[in-house]
This record gives sequence, C-alpha cells and structure tokens, in this order.
Amino acid sequence: MGTTETQAPSANGAATDGIAVENPATGAVIAHVPDLGPGEVRALAERARAAQPAWAALGFDGRAQVMLRTRKWLMDNAERVIETIVSETGKSWEDAQSAELVYGASALSFWAKHAERYLADERVRSSSLFVKGKKLKLRYEPLGLVGVIGPWNYPLTNSFGDCLPALMAGNAVILKPSEVTPLTSMLLAEGMRAAGLPEDVLAIATGRGQTGSAVVDAVDMVMFTGSTRTGKLVMRQAAETLTPVSLELGGKDPMIVLADADLERAASSAVWSAFMNGGQTCISTERVYVEAPVYDAFVAKVVAKTRALRQGVPSDFGAVDVGAITFPPQAEIIERHVQDAIGKGAKAVVGGHRGAGPGRFFEPTVLVDVDHTMEAMTEETFGPTMPIMRVADAEEAIRLANDSPYGLGGSVFTKDVGRGEAVARRMQAGAVNVNDTMINFAALELPMGGWKASGLGSRHGAGGIRKYCKQQAILVSRLHPKRDVHHFPYKAKTSRRLLRGFRLLWGRGGRD
Repeated sequence: MGTTETQAPSANGAATDGIAVENPATGAVIAHVPDLGPGEVRALAERARAAQPAWAALGFDGRAQVMLRTRKWLMDNAERVIETIVSETGKSWEDAQSAELVYGASALSFWAKHAERYLADERVRSSSLFVKGKKLKLRYEPLGLVGVIGPWNYPLTNSFGDCLPALMAGNAVILKPSEVTPLTSMLLAEGMRAAGLPEDVLAIATGRGQTGSAVVDAVDMVMFTGSTRTGKLVMRQAAETLTPVSLELGGKDPMIVLADADLERAASSAVWSAFMNGGQTCISTERVYVEAPVYDAFVAKVVAKTRALRQGVPSDFGAVDVGAITFPPQAEIIERHVQDAIGKGAKAVVGGHRGAGPGRFFEPTVLVDVDHTMEAMTEETFGPTMPIMRVADAEEAIRLANDSPYGLGGSVFTKDVGRGEAVARRMQAGAVNVNDTMINFAALELPMGGWKASGLGSRHGAGGIRKYCKQQAILVSRLHPKRDVHHFPYKAKTSRRLLRGFRLLWGRGGRD
C-alpha cells in the first residue's frame, strides 16, 4: 500500500475520518478507518442476524464454493494483499507471504473440504439398557452470530482466519480487527464479497476498545486472540450474558536443546522462530534452555546467524529478514525486558537497542547469562529477543520450561526422537514440536490451543469449527411397548426384580 495516505471507507461505504493507521516501518499515516460506537455495532449485528439464515441454508457445498472462489481471489490479488499486510504491520514480505497469504489459502481450502465431515450428524451407540433399540444422534447447529476480536500481529491469519470456520459452520460473523492493523481485514472482506459472500454475512467493525466491548455484547459467541490481561476482561464481560468464549492468549514458549541435538538445525530454528515477524508471534521461541556440554557451541551458531540478519523497511521480497515493531507500546515492553535482564547481570551479545529512524525497530537481540529473576525469561516479551540459559541436564530444562504461567507452545531438539517425544510429553504446553518450531500451526488437522494462562479452547481440527456450533442430541424410539418398565405406576415386585438384574450386571469387581 506504500506510504501515501488513503482513506478507508466506513461500514456504510462513506469515507470518514477516524482512527489513523500507521506504517510502523516508516512512521507514515497510510489510512483512516471509522471508530464505530455501540449503536453502529448493534446495527451491524441486526443486519448480520437477518442475513444468517439464508447463508446457513446454502449448505456446506454452497458455502464451500464461496470459500474456494475467495481462495482464487486471494491468489489473483496476492501482491495487493501482501502489500497491505506489510504496510500496516511492518513485517517482511516473506513473513506476510508464508505466514499469512499461504495460511489464508490453506485455511480456505481446508474448511471448504472438511467442515461438512466435522459437522455431520453422528450416530451414537450407548451401553445403557434403557435406550436399547433406539436411534441416537448428535447434530451440530450454527450458533447464529459469532464475534471475532483479532490481534494486530497477524491480521490475516489470526483475525480473518478465525472467521472462516465460523462462516463454514453457517454463522454470520462480526470481525473486530485491531485498530492498529484493520486494513487487511477490510480488504479480505472485499474479496469475500467479490467471491459471492452475501451482503452483511461478514461485517468488519473497526474501532478501539469500546467497539470490541460492543461486539461482545452483540454476539452469540466470542473468539478472542490477544493478551491474557485483555482476554480476562473479555471473559468477564461475556460471563454477564453467558456468552461462550474461545481465547488464545499469551505465550512464553520455551525451546530445549539437548546435548545430542543437531546444533545447526537447532540454531537455525531458534533464530527463525525467535525473530520471524519481529518475534511478534504467540508461539515464537521466547526462551532457550541448552544443556551445558553444547551451550557454547549453540550460542556461537546463534550469534553468527543473528548478526547476519538484515533489518529495515520491507520494500519487496528479499529486502529484509526482520521488519518493524507493529504496536507502539510493544517497543517499550521489549526495551524494558532487555534492560531489566542487563541490569541483573545478563549480556546482550547481539543487539539490545532500538533502531534509529522514523520507523519503529528493535534490533534482533541475543541475551546470555540469564535466569528466572529476569522479566525476559518469565514475562511475554513479544519481540525480537532470544535469551539463552545454560542448564545442567534435561531434568532442569523441563523444570524451568514448565516454570511459567503460560503454556501455549514449545520445542525440543535431540537426535533421539523417542527421547524427544518423551520430553515433549512432560512439557506443559498445548503444542510441542520435536526438532521443529512453530510448524505445527500449518497442520490444520491438529488443534492449536493453550494450557494454563494461554487460553481456553482451540483453533483448527474438529474442535476449531465445532466451537462455533450448538450441539443437539436426538433420540428416536422406533420399536417400543405401550408402557416401559420404568414408567408409572411403580411396583415393588418389578423394582426388586430390576435390582437383582442390576446386581448381576454391575455387581462384579474388575473389568467387564
């Protein structure tokens, strides 16, 4: 989108002043978007609810066709989408392509193909004597209107991407993107309309906190991605109306490097997963624990690779490796964590400073001599930092990796994959990779969700679409007597016979 200021349309199509959208790599204001109030959000919700029944009535095939046409639109407009993402996030073109554009195309394909299978009626078999011979079914029904409140770091993947399963389930959606990065959501909604999505089925509610709060009050379910602090506020507000929520929150993802690891792969993975998207990824590597015998060699490889990274204004493919800091307050947090660590005895062997210029940059930073007294090891930094700690053995690494209120992701590196899986099973996180980092997110068949303070529920897999539905149990009695044995009137003789039967059935110890 470049640095020329544009004026984004309001929800009703008219240009309006409102929230300034800034290119964080240049400091230039590139657009203004509306700051919708509660009344405007309620109006969006009314139109969305009116449009939802016809959208649901299209069925899975009809909705899938819209998804697949959107995928084609996405590929036809790939450069425009990438430019828009880069202009409002400051990330590199490669990060916008591989972690956003590719995810979008993959998710559109995935949900178009798998939604019907995940939401098909299920035949249920029961062990209960009381329902023998009866037909039992579980079915899924769309909730109606889903609210998605998206983060600023991945405006396609974690904002627009969460709308796709909700839409494929037959819901209408109000997406409230971050006020920092709203342009991508607006563009993709345009793409869906061009692909045949009926008007008002997907509404983009641009705005600040009051807009998000209004969305929570207006919808039947909320999908929120963001900080743990804000997630608690969303959950507290939703509790007032018993509105269900799914939350992906903070992370402080650990990497464990065992003494037998392939250090070249471990170091390359660490550098990529710590600094990709400027470290502004919920499942990025935020702390590394390395067994003492290979600590020095691992650090040397990481330092060399980090010093070779190019940071600056992302102007095209191949221009830079690491882009800008998207959210202004995040730069303050990153700097505070680095200075806190250095003040407590850590050393920044690479980086450690903010970048110069009108844009918002922080140098890719490698910290050594760190411990758990430092914020950089215990609080979510969400920036291009990699603190590396020496540990005596795997047991210490596992203990320290689990010494966190967060539990979103993690990784372990070892040539013994059996041992690696055993270590992964002991790590308290929703997703752990062995000899890989973050790539599990690309496997949409796998659930992606956090433990502990990292969230509730998950995206992807069967649970990632069923959460947008109501469950209905159906029992059909086909062959039956006029009166069942458990019906009134109760008779002592019958009840005693039943008790003898129950004792024969369940009175034994051990397995059946």
